[in-house]
Amino acid sequence: MKPRSLMITLYGDFIQYYGGEVWMGSLIRLMSEFGISESSIRGATLRMVQQDLVQSRKVGNKSYYSLTDKGKRRVGDGVRRVYSIRNDKWDGNWRIMTYSVPEEKRELRNQIRKELGWTGFGLLSNSTWVSPNPLEEQIMELIKTYQLEDYTMLFSAGSIVSHTNQDIVDKGWDLQEIASEYDQFIEQYKRKYEDLKERAWNGSLTDVECFVERTSLVHEYRKFLFKDPGFPLELLPSDWNGIKARELFWNIHQLISVHAVRYFESLFELPPDRDFHPNRDKAINPFADFN
Repeated sequence: MKPRSLMITLYGDFIQYYGGEVWMGSLIRLMSEFGISESSIRGATLRMVQQDLVQSRKVGNKSYYSLTDKGKRRVGDGVRRVYSIRNDKWDGNWRIMTYSVPEEKRELRNQIRKELGWTGFGLLSNSTWVSPNPLEEQIMELIKTYQLEDYTMLFSAGSIVSHTNQDIVDKGWDLQEIASEYDQFIEQYKRKYEDLKERAWNGSLTDVECFVERTSLVHEYRKFLFKDPGFPLELLPSDWNGIKARELFWNIHQLISVHAVRYFESLFELPPDRDFHPNRDKAINPFADFN
């Protein structure tokens, strides 16, 4: 588990519900439960500061870290997609993003590709991306964040004359490969769910185990954000196993969340100059915000 990716998971799944700011000492103790060294945690935090994803401030002799606006957008979009219900109905519109970025801005071009893929867009041809989802707001925010106004165009089209909807899906995404990875997730966590249920029943589950298991679960499920475009059901195969994977994710999450949050709270330290009341209910059940 990479330190940077784990940190993003912790911000999205716990820290945001507790004021959005965490003491470095708490972060080190939380991340050490996953076998990550203090030096690796500090190094990853420094890189995230340099990437304008997190910012730090001193209170006394302690350093506290919170997400920047860019970091909040990245984490917020991820949390929304992890915990929201899949859109059952399609409005029939394709969102089409095109861009032409000069060669001297190659790094910016690569960043756009990463962001579009992560958002769920599929590549149709060179510099032409498409999605059936209503992502106009997120994409306009992306354009604003990276100052892409001079390089991009965003269209919405109700029909594509030259191809069928299925042609577009097949061209932009490999749903078969995604389904195969969902099968692996289901196989791994189906066994884990049965074990966790039995241990919860006999009272042998500890708070720290639940924290590690829930964080690992979210961390693994979050990887599908980079693969599964989150299509409306109308555009998916009738036996789409992403639905089964999501139900399994929800069942495990709810089984262990109370104990996981309790362990997080035992290590989390609120900055002394902040008067904030944590939203424990949302930390336990983030689904409630999006369903």
